[in-house]
Amino acid sequence: MLVVLKPSATKEQIQSLIAWLEGQGLIVHISRGEFYTFLGLIGDTSQIDVTLLEGLAMVDTVKRLSEPFKSANRKFHPDDSIIEVGGLKIGGPHFQVMAGPCSVESPEQILSIAQSVCASGAAILRGGAFKPRTSPYDFQGLHADGIELLLEAKKQTGMPIVTEIMNANHLPMFEQVDIIQVGARNMQNFELLKELGMIRKPILLKRGLANTLQELLMSAEYIMAGGNYNVILCERGIRTFENYTRNTLDLSAVPMLRELSHLPVVVDPSHASGIARLVQPMAMAAVAAGAHGLMIEVHNDPANALCDGAQSLTPEQFDEVFKKVRRVREAVT
Repeated sequence: MLVVLKPSATKEQIQSLIAWLEGQGLIVHISRGEFYTFLGLIGDTSQIDVTLLEGLAMVDTVKRLSEPFKSANRKFHPDDSIIEVGGLKIGGPHFQVMAGPCSVESPEQILSIAQSVCASGAAILRGGAFKPRTSPYDFQGLHADGIELLLEAKKQTGMPIVTEIMNANHLPMFEQVDIIQVGARNMQNFELLKELGMIRKPILLKRGLANTLQELLMSAEYIMAGGNYNVILCERGIRTFENYTRNTLDLSAVPMLRELSHLPVVVDPSHASGIARLVQPMAMAAVAAGAHGLMIEVHNDPANALCDGAQSLTPEQFDEVFKKVRRVREAVT
């Protein structure tokens, strides 16, 4: 349920109403717009007398919402959420590019790539320390050592880092990580999502390989229900019958998610296509569709990469992509 309060509502009146609603066993999410204040009511609202609420002098309108996601719903929070990380902002008018290797392989590799993408204009360094792989015989990442190498690259370049978590038990290793990524395979790992809801660190939540937008938003809801509203949604392609590409990039998800939710939306064209030469057109298209950011894989030696070399750009290719993305961004804004 959504309660919209008039601009004339005083702070004392609002607090009194919130106290009463919480006394009914509801969780109240408060959002303040330029003129109106919005109270999102989460819980069993069936016993709430809508007529009684509408009769209050401070109340403008009361609406029952059909969508199961509440905290992530734009109706609860009309203004775009802006996530702050390491002095940067993502969401609303703020656009950021995350770039780096699929997996961290060595000190020389990660530092070289970090310096290259930073020089090209990327703001956030991505890199996998824990790698979920289809085959148990493939490279699984350097784990804690990989995180240490990312932190050293952060120290050298000043770039915030984003890396994927596989298990809630690993959270102590991620204390200095700026953005924790939940990969596509863990999008519905609800116990992990609950744990991430207990911290206040930004979470990059990737859409699952065969999940709907509502399921993605419900996963975001798990995190937000715990009190962590620092969620960034990521469209990374879904599995379809098409086999010329690794996945099918659902660009319609970008404007649809922006319509449904106030959370920032970024796009990963590398995993979506699985082919390096397709990253540039897909990245440009994602920006034109309204993405708040991009996540692009870059490797200094893709042919010998331990993970996903086929979809990784060289630093030189990334530099060219970044320039074109910037021009598209300037055109659409």
